Parts: sequence; C-alpha cells; structure tokens
Amino acid sequence: MKLLSKRNLFFVILFTVAFNTINYAQQGNISINQDPRIDELIKIRNKLETKSDRYRIQIFSGDRTRAEDKRLNFRKHFSEYRTELVYETPNYKIWIGNFRTRLEADRALIKVKRKFTNAFIFKPL
Repeated sequence: MKLLSKRNLFFVILFTVAFNTINYAQQGNISINQDPRIDELIKIRNKLETKSDRYRIQIFSGDRTRAEDKRLNFRKHFSEYRTELVYETPNYKIWIGNFRTRLEADRALIKVKRKFTNAFIFKPL
C-alpha cells in the first residue's frame, strides 16, 4: 500500500480542519423581538375577513333531523373539516370548510363527493 506524500497529507489535514470549522460556524441562537400588538392586529384582520371572502362546500339541505344525521356521518369520515349547521328558511344546510382559494375548495370537494355526491362549492353572501 502506497503512503500519501507529505504534500497530499498536508492538503487532507487542511481540508479536514477547514470543513470542521465551517460546521461549527453554523451553530447559533436566534431571539425574536416582536411587538405584542402584532397578535392583536392579526386577530382584528381575521375578524374583518367576511364569509364572502372564502369558499365553502354544502353537503346537505333539508329537515333538521336528517341534517344532524348527515353532519354526524360527515364528521366520522372527514374529521379534518369544520362543519356548520345553518338554518335558511325552510331548510337546514350543512356547510363545511372555510377555504381561501377555489383550488383548496376543489381539492376538498373531490374527496367529499366520494361519500356525499350532492356536494357543491359556493361563496356565501
């Protein structure tokens, strides 16, 4: 087995020391100083967003007992979406989600339509 020459050995040691120094240089602590009023502004902004800014999916419209049954059935299969039971004379409606974009709503609708074939997307007034 051929040994490394002194010159090659020097470069190997030099690169090893250099890379170890770089690795240690990446460690550090981060402290974030944030104005506490930012949280208040975020809460205010969320309140100002109206329902018409978002998309929803309606999965049922009809009498109250069937609406409650459908809502429970939906929660068993899709616990990741928030449901809302809404009364609009003379029907009870089940709305799900609060999607920012139409694309988000479309993706959810594809999943939901497998179990609830009458589901559709809308934007509340």
